[in-house]
Amino acid sequence: MGSHDEPRGAEPAPAPEDPEGARGWEAHAGGAPRASRPRAPAPYAFSGPGAGQLPWSHAVERLERARYYWLATTRPDGRPHVTPLWGAWVDGALYLDGHPSSRWARNLSANPAASVHLESGDDVLIVEGVVADVTVEPLLGQRIVAAWIAKYQRLAPKPSDDGIFRLRPRAARGWSTESLTDGTRWEFDDAT
Repeated sequence: MGSHDEPRGAEPAPAPEDPEGARGWEAHAGGAPRASRPRAPAPYAFSGPGAGQLPWSHAVERLERARYYWLATTRPDGRPHVTPLWGAWVDGALYLDGHPSSRWARNLSANPAASVHLESGDDVLIVEGVVADVTVEPLLGQRIVAAWIAKYQRLAPKPSDDGIFRLRPRAARGWSTESLTDGTRWEFDDAT
């Protein structure tokens, strides 16, 4: 990933010589994001000190196993649009496949900012970031397809040939109990 990913339709760049590049964005960004409490009004249980925060590994595990990713985008006229999509979390990014003329893809073309919410309202994870329409290098493409097939067993994307949509997180927040006591906000270094 990183500098060797290209916008869809561009000539793919040669694979990087640095073998660490194959480990993906998380390795380049120094690992896990910074954790803190979510910003919220005082009555929320997670507005207190940082004890009891969720580890980023909890979020990664949820992102890897989720079947549906609820993608929120903004239409060009400012109205919201939400849709459930299939995807795969690989090397610190969420990969989503779909036709570039779909409503959500057209929204992202006009405004690449997006949020993704996983299925649960009890074990919550919301990821905010920027989506790019990219063609990835073959090794990363193979890992995306392997994760996709392991999860869905069909309709695998062709990220190294046809391209794929990649959401790189800028911030995320989550909690695993209705009491909100383990509420955590994660912030990432600029992933662009």
